[in-house]
Amino acid sequence: MPLKREFLEIVAFTKRNRRELLVVSLATLFLVLARYHRLDHNWLSYLLYYFTLPALAIVVILRKNPLDFGLRIGNYRVWSVHVAAACAATVVLLLVFSRVSSVSTFYADRDLDLLHYTAATAILLFSLEFLYRGFLIFGLKDRFGEGAILIQMIPFALLHVGKPELETVGCILSGTYFGFVVYRTNSVWPAVIIHVFANVANKVIIGGGL
Repeated sequence: MPLKREFLEIVAFTKRNRRELLVVSLATLFLVLARYHRLDHNWLSYLLYYFTLPALAIVVILRKNPLDFGLRIGNYRVWSVHVAAACAATVVLLLVFSRVSSVSTFYADRDLDLLHYTAATAILLFSLEFLYRGFLIFGLKDRFGEGAILIQMIPFALLHVGKPELETVGCILSGTYFGFVVYRTNSVWPAVIIHVFANVANKVIIGGGL
């Protein structure tokens, strides 16, 4: 019967792609939960939905070591070069974009508590990088290889919808670049450092009106 045959095809598809289905479905579930069940503090929501739940899923469902999902130092000799170059380029780009009214208006913040902002941002972006560049890339790389870099870029760019258009479009490039560095160095830490630096520098240069 055609219906039975199609059902068996679905079962076979599920078996062939079990790990990838789990990784993508869980990552999507965590993003949905973060959207509909936000906690009082944004950084706390990210810590729960973007780090804690994925880490638990790695241990309990995937039966892997979370350290193997980008939490190790990796090839720091390679990623330190990327960090230095990317941070320098970030300052230049922010100085240019600070002249764009849609960007400067969106990020204007004259009452900036830099210490508090940096601490919260570090937790938030570490968690974000773990989900996108850790859970997704290292969960999918065995099947898709470098293609995992492109897969994680899509939800990362979409996460920025609602921010200035220029920034959201730029996330196509930055998301791909972050993914490349993480994939190449087997570590999420360069992406975390660059991302935190970029956000804090953004607050100082654009938000602070420098």
